[in-house]
Amino acid sequence: MTARFGLSAVVACLILGLAGAAQAAKDDLVIGITQFPSTFHPSIDAMAAKSYVLAMTRRPFTTFDAHWKLVCLLCTELPAIENGLAKPERTPDGKRGIAVTYTIRPDAFWGDGVPVTTKDVLFTWEVGRNPKSGLTNIELYRSLYKVDAADDKTFTLHFDKLSFDYAAINDFDLLPAHVEKAPFANPAEYRHRTAFDTDTLNEGLYLGPYVIAEVKAGSHVVLEPNPRWWGPKPHFRRIVARVIENTAALEANLLSGSIDMIAGELGLTLDQALALEKRQGGRFAFLYKPSLVYEHVDLNLDNPILADKRVRHALIHALDREAISKQLFAGRQPVAHTSVNPLDEVYADDVPRYPYDPKRAVQLLAEAGWDRTRNGIRSNAKGEPLTLEIITTAGNRTRELVQQVLQSQWRQVGIDVRIRNQPARVMFGQSVTQRQFPGMAMYAWMSSPENVPRTTLHSAHIPSPANGYSGQNYPGFRDAEMDDLIDRIEVELDFEKRKALWRRLQEIYVEELPAIPLFFRADAFVLPRWLKGVEPTGHQYPTTLWVENWHPG
Repeated sequence: MTARFGLSAVVACLILGLAGAAQAAKDDLVIGITQFPSTFHPSIDAMAAKSYVLAMTRRPFTTFDAHWKLVCLLCTELPAIENGLAKPERTPDGKRGIAVTYTIRPDAFWGDGVPVTTKDVLFTWEVGRNPKSGLTNIELYRSLYKVDAADDKTFTLHFDKLSFDYAAINDFDLLPAHVEKAPFANPAEYRHRTAFDTDTLNEGLYLGPYVIAEVKAGSHVVLEPNPRWWGPKPHFRRIVARVIENTAALEANLLSGSIDMIAGELGLTLDQALALEKRQGGRFAFLYKPSLVYEHVDLNLDNPILADKRVRHALIHALDREAISKQLFAGRQPVAHTSVNPLDEVYADDVPRYPYDPKRAVQLLAEAGWDRTRNGIRSNAKGEPLTLEIITTAGNRTRELVQQVLQSQWRQVGIDVRIRNQPARVMFGQSVTQRQFPGMAMYAWMSSPENVPRTTLHSAHIPSPANGYSGQNYPGFRDAEMDDLIDRIEVELDFEKRKALWRRLQEIYVEELPAIPLFFRADAFVLPRWLKGVEPTGHQYPTTLWVENWHPG
C-alpha cells in the first residue's frame, strides 16, 4: 500500500515536472481579438484593434500607466514648469502659450537600425500640420505651431495655449522620416500610400519590443522581437494576434486551445466572461477592470429626424438602461448618464438624468409631429414612417443583443429601427469615420483620465472631405457654448475652476444628446494561468504598451 502510494506520487511529480517544463519552455503567445485594424498607420482612424497591436511595436513619448500617472516612454524626462523643461511664453500673435522640451532616449532606434532623431519629430509635425494628410488629431497639430530641434535628440514644442496637460503628448505618434517621406510626397494621397499599409512588414516603421512580421487581412497579425529594441528583452519569440470577430467563436477557440488568451480591450463582453468563469474558472485566470470605456449610440444629427432634440430625448426615455445593466451585466457595468465616467475626478453626479419613461417618450414624439400610428409605427403628417437605421460591429454577440433590446424598446413607443451591422474594419474604416451611417452607430470610446473631448465634440472636428475626414465628431455636433467650454477647460490650470467647467460641459451633453449614453464597460481579461505580468490599465492606452513585461511563470 505504501509502495503503491510512493509510486503514484513519483508519477504525479513527473507529470507536474513535465507540465512545468513545457510551460516554462513556451515561447509563443496567441491572443484572440475581435477586430482587424482598418489601417496600421498610428494616426489615421481611431480603432481599438490598431492601438492594441501597434502598442507592441511602438512607443509614444508619453502615456498614462496602469496607475493613471503620466509617464515617459520614448522621452527621458517629463517636462514641468518646476524643472524648467516647460516654459510659459507668448505666441507671435500675443496668445498665452508654452514651450515644452523633450529629449529622445539615446538608445532609441527604428527596427531597421536607423536612430530615432529629431528629424522624425520634424517630419511628423509636417505631416500633422498638412490638412490633406488625413491624420485624426488635427487639433494637436493646429495648436503645435512651431518645433525647434536643438540637436539630434532634443527638441522643443511650441503650443499656442498653456493647457493643464501640457506635458502629455501621448498622441504625437512619431513617424519614421526615412520611410514615410516618399509616400508623403503627395499629401492628398498619403493615407492611401503610407508604408504602414503598403509595406507593413518594413521594420523601419517600428520602435517597440516587437515588429510586425506577417499580416493576413481579416485573419491575423504575427509579431516577432525587434532586434533594435532598447528595453528589457521580450519573453516571447512570436506573438500572434488572431482576429475572431464572432465572440462565441472567440470563446470556442479559447477552449479548444487555438488561442491562449482573450484581450480585455476587445474580446469577450462582461456577461460572456462571467458565464465562462463559472464553467472554466479553474482553467483560466479572469481579471475584471472597471474602465473609462464608454458604450454609446452616436446619432447622425444631419438626419432630419434626429436633428429634432425632442426625438433624441424620446429615444433615451424609451430605454430601460438600468434593466440592461442588471440583466445582462449583473450591475457591474453602470449606466452612463454623461460621457464622463464616475471614476474620473471631473465627473458631476448632479446633472439631470433620463429615467425610463415610455409615456414621456410618446409625448415627445407627438410634440415633434410623429403623432399618427399605423401597425404600431409612428408617422408624421406626410405619412412618412418614423424609421431609423442602427449599425454596430457584426459578430459581437453581446453588443448585438443589446442592440436588439434597444430595437425592441424603441418599437414599443412606435419607432421602427432597422439593424444593418458591419464588420468592424468597414464600420470604423469608412461608415463612422466618414459619417456614412444614416442614423445611429453603437460603439465605444476609450479615453484617458480627464480627457478633453475636443476631437469628439468640438464643431471644428467634424470629419468631411475638406479636412481629409480628420476629427472624430461623428454625430456632426455643433454647439457654440460647448466649443467655448472645451477651449476654456484646456487652458484652466486651477483644478476646482476646471471641474466647474466640466460640470457645465456634462449638462450641455445631457441636454443636447449628440449620442445616447448606454453604460461604462468593465474589461474582462481571460488569461492562461501560466501568463504573468499583464496589468490592465482601465483607460485607452492598452496593456500591450508593456508587453515586454509579460512572461510565462
